[in-house]
Amino acid sequence: MSAAIEIRAPAEQTEGTRSQILRWLKQVGESVAENEPLIEIETDKVTVEVASPGSGVLREILRHEQEEIAPGELLGVLDPTSRATTDAAARSSGGERSAGDAPSGGDAAARSAAAGASAGARADEGVPAGTGAGAVASAAGQLSPAVRRLLAEHGLSLAAVRGTGERGRVTVEDVLRAAAGGAGGAAARPATEATARPQSATPAEGVRRVPHSAVRRRTAEHMVQSLLHTAPHVTTVFEADMGAVLEDRARRRDEFAGRGAPLTLTTYFVQAAVAAIRAVPEANSRWTDTTLEIYEAIHVGIGTAVEASGLLVPVLRDAQARDLLETARGLEDLVSRARAGKLTPADVRGGTFTISNHGVSGSLLATPIIINQPQSAILGVGKLERRAVVIAEGEAERIVVRPRCYVTLTLDHRVMDGQQANRFMQTFVDTLSGWKS
Repeated sequence: MSAAIEIRAPAEQTEGTRSQILRWLKQVGESVAENEPLIEIETDKVTVEVASPGSGVLREILRHEQEEIAPGELLGVLDPTSRATTDAAARSSGGERSAGDAPSGGDAAARSAAAGASAGARADEGVPAGTGAGAVASAAGQLSPAVRRLLAEHGLSLAAVRGTGERGRVTVEDVLRAAAGGAGGAAARPATEATARPQSATPAEGVRRVPHSAVRRRTAEHMVQSLLHTAPHVTTVFEADMGAVLEDRARRRDEFAGRGAPLTLTTYFVQAAVAAIRAVPEANSRWTDTTLEIYEAIHVGIGTAVEASGLLVPVLRDAQARDLLETARGLEDLVSRARAGKLTPADVRGGTFTISNHGVSGSLLATPIIINQPQSAILGVGKLERRAVVIAEGEAERIVVRPRCYVTLTLDHRVMDGQQANRFMQTFVDTLSGWKS
């Protein structure tokens, strides 16, 4: 008889990050082929797909959705034998498992529901008609910890919640909807149960609870740690004239597009930031208790808003060695993979300086927080717009309309003083306003 195949969390890809199970792509009893996608793991930076280490039937899930996991941790077990396929199929179809065989992971409320719910009630509440108590108990064993906790908090039985997840699985939203009296929940519960429960057990009317993703939770932790416990932040604000950049971009855009490199304004911001770092190397450094470590290589993190994941910061490596074309190509690769959910953990590590082009969503001015410690600075770029500007011509002055944007540098004040920060920014805006091909 073949030995069971262990399914483990990747050790290298998630090293140095927090990870949690986002979802299993197969359920217990289902067949899976070797190298077929089996699990999605969400780290604090990206989502990683884990392939099946072999062919067989998923026999056991040890770590469930929304549970944090460690690198190399055992997540589940595959059975490669044909007998296991038959046994797993029989288990998944229902009837013969007794209530006493329910997996130990279900809480008391879930087990009670599995033992006591009638077939008619289950049909009304989203459990397929004809399934026995064993099938409900099996479903209870596959609940995520968050779902189990919410069932207990709200005094709900598993049979009282209609599952809308994959293959009818009960999700956090399903429990919250049932607790609030939404479809698939409260209507099926006896009136005495609803009235007996304390009012404090249900969320306020009109409130929708959205669980934090690992990315958003970790970003929040980084911001609080950076701003309140690590670095004294200070921000300096300048204004950049973008006329020369826009002229150069109009001249070269088609050429770059033909070479597979869209020429975005961020490309110019990266190049100008490299020039400013060369003038003030401290902006590309790390503070320690005894020294200031100044990096020679300039690895620029590019703040990228991804609707499904929040803020991601893929890193453009060795920006100091790239010309405009190579910068444009690198940015296109990183940003497109970020929005397609195809970044690897290596793509978001090792940044030494960050740029947040918040102006793309309409923001005029912002003071970003240094999220990625131990970096020492983050550059913010506001919305480009045409503004009236007073221009001096000898003794005379005149008002002209110019394309301009506000730019900010938020820095660790332990690393740079105001004079250094202002010199950085002056170099940055001078590089943009005096852009030469």
